[in-house]
Amino acid sequence: MRGVPVPPSSSDVSDSGRPVPSSLWRDVDFRRLWVGQTASQLGEHTSLVVLPLFAVVTLNAGAGQLGVLRAVGQAPILLLSLFAGVWVDRWRTRTLMVLTDAGRALALGAAAVAGLLGALGLPTLLAVAFVVGALSVFVDVAYQACLVRLVQRDQLVRGNSALEGSRSAAQIGGPALGGALVSALSAPIAVASSAVLFALSFLSIRRIGRRESIPERSERPPRVWRRIHEGLRFVAGDTSLRAVCLASAAFQFFFAAVMTVYLLFLPRDLHLSGTAVGLALAATGPGALLGSLLAARLPSRFGHGAVLVSAAALGDGVFLFVPALHGSSVVTVPALLAVNFVFGTFSQLVNVTVMAVRQTVTPDGMQGRAAATINFVGMGLTPLGSLLGGFLAEVWGTRTSLLVTAAGMLLSPALMALSPLTRLGRKLPGPPETPHPGEDVAAARLRDTRVSTSRGR
Repeated sequence: MRGVPVPPSSSDVSDSGRPVPSSLWRDVDFRRLWVGQTASQLGEHTSLVVLPLFAVVTLNAGAGQLGVLRAVGQAPILLLSLFAGVWVDRWRTRTLMVLTDAGRALALGAAAVAGLLGALGLPTLLAVAFVVGALSVFVDVAYQACLVRLVQRDQLVRGNSALEGSRSAAQIGGPALGGALVSALSAPIAVASSAVLFALSFLSIRRIGRRESIPERSERPPRVWRRIHEGLRFVAGDTSLRAVCLASAAFQFFFAAVMTVYLLFLPRDLHLSGTAVGLALAATGPGALLGSLLAARLPSRFGHGAVLVSAAALGDGVFLFVPALHGSSVVTVPALLAVNFVFGTFSQLVNVTVMAVRQTVTPDGMQGRAAATINFVGMGLTPLGSLLGGFLAEVWGTRTSLLVTAAGMLLSPALMALSPLTRLGRKLPGPPETPHPGEDVAAARLRDTRVSTSRGR
């Protein structure tokens, strides 16, 4: 998946009758999605650093309070992901993304004003974190389904590469921008910067003009709970997606705990400034960009399963070196840059490969619910992980807690190694065929999976 796609030899026509350009970069609607998502990701990665730093530096929040703040921001993943999948499969993703961008811009803008007036306390910060987290759940599901509806299936790899490349750029610029603004100016100005970026995303995505090919809705659509059940059953019935859920849940739980301790360890134990913290975290971005480039080659050469397991082990294991760091910033900052670069490289390689697996084996009408189900199972435990990180930091101290939680991250590659994911080869199976009469899509997926397994996939 390269940054500049190679144009195929032909063009297609969208459902609205408008021609779809053979090159993604000639497609004005795809460029609007890409620009909007770049601004949105930059705003999100800025706010992920700004809000905790505001709590630690300005409000003098303790370890437990920081854990609660991160947990509140992550709780909507557990509460709303499945409902978001149903909405995405039934409505236009452009509409959902525009509304969520506007909501996040307003919430952070109000927080910035309150901060400038000296009225932004911890309760208000918790409310803002919850609102932003809730809206982010919808946009994170919607943009993945939007790409599937906006481009042809043979353009998905290049489309994902472009979007993941912008996410890598956001990982570089977001933490560095947030940390620098908190240190050089003030936390309210840093919060305002995220609001402006979400506003830019709103302006870009609302200009997407192509009509989406959403599934037709019957006069009496199935109830929400039934559609949620269909998504859960589909993912549970696919051995690859089921393994992805379990491994993702293990990773996200312990990674949330690690990051809670990490954001305390860097400024308090290593005595790093907000700018140095942002710089260290920003090193994940160049690594993620390299990971996106590697994802275009390695799975097709060595097999998707082998790449997933080895990349997860290397990316997660590198955090074990962080608790050993001591001394001045002259020593610790370069070491942290190296750790975050390696983590970003192999984590992004896992992310892109997993996304390719999910999008390839999932039918169009199930894309939103499949993504939401994986988000729900994979990230639903992050609030508990954040609370655990804060609790352990108070009881054991940051250094010991960081070692224990970093070791826990290795459970994810271990689960992958023991799952059918290791048998995924250079080519992935396609989505299920049209269901037989009386058979739903989950059963069709199971049928096709059994057939592909019997053929020695």
